[in-house]
Amino acid sequence: MARFVINRILWAIPVFWLVATVTFVLMQATPGTPWDAFNAASGGRLDPSLRASWERQYGLDRPLIVQYFSYLGNALRFNFGESYAQQGTPVTELIERGFPYSARIGVYALIMAVLIGIPLGVVAALRQNTIVDYLSLFFATVGATIPSFVLGFFLLAFFGVTLNLVPVLWTDWRNYVLPVAVLGIGTCAFIARLTRASVLEIVRQDYVRTARAKGLPSRTVNMRHVLRNGLIPVVTILGPALAGLITGTIIIENVFGVPGMGYLYIQSVVQRDYPTIMGTTLFYTLFIVLGNLLVDLTYGFLDPRIKAS
Repeated sequence: MARFVINRILWAIPVFWLVATVTFVLMQATPGTPWDAFNAASGGRLDPSLRASWERQYGLDRPLIVQYFSYLGNALRFNFGESYAQQGTPVTELIERGFPYSARIGVYALIMAVLIGIPLGVVAALRQNTIVDYLSLFFATVGATIPSFVLGFFLLAFFGVTLNLVPVLWTDWRNYVLPVAVLGIGTCAFIARLTRASVLEIVRQDYVRTARAKGLPSRTVNMRHVLRNGLIPVVTILGPALAGLITGTIIIENVFGVPGMGYLYIQSVVQRDYPTIMGTTLFYTLFIVLGNLLVDLTYGFLDPRIKAS
């Protein structure tokens, strides 16, 4: 087991390196400079000496290869430098401010998806080809096909502007309702479809038919055999699902004005805030890698044959 874990962790090293390299190259290839916003604010009269001073301060006057290796070395120590847009503020501090908002939305959305998606998928499978099954498939299809940002704008306009049930601007806990619903609906639809397919497959297994032939009550068969085995695929995707929900708030946070990691990321891209872009990108990568690692470990625990692969 220890060797299996070590192999998976070692595979994460080239992933981080590749993400850091691609992000660095894309930043340098993108038109514009980190000082464009300051130049626009000053009416295009930014003092060249001030600009040169900033470039020396942040090391932007050095060759790109030197900047690249300097950044990799600092990233290994979890030092992402200071934000260009919010001068004097470390990137880690900005991440610490925004991450709790993104984490809450992601966790709440996953809880919502699990509490609704699993029962919906189970009932649909056990009542196959009935009105319940058809309604479940309809909900899962609609929930999976509507883009989250489209649904977000619609819900914000309807519940925030028309009905005035939630604040349009970020003010209190009520602002969590719509972002959680938007993110949770898509994941709920996926979990419902996965649960239905898995339970249907288990129901057709020989040991389930044998249990029913022995005269065991349907409730006992469903709880002990069908659900226990049918929910294994669902459990294994919960880790990546949580990572995907937290990292998937980039657009949703900007739709609803959530002061989280997604909003910070978009603003840093617009402002060419290179340290913040790199810091948030690697932070998101960490969550995705941890989610995939959790899935690998879960599969390895459930099926020992995978450990040897």
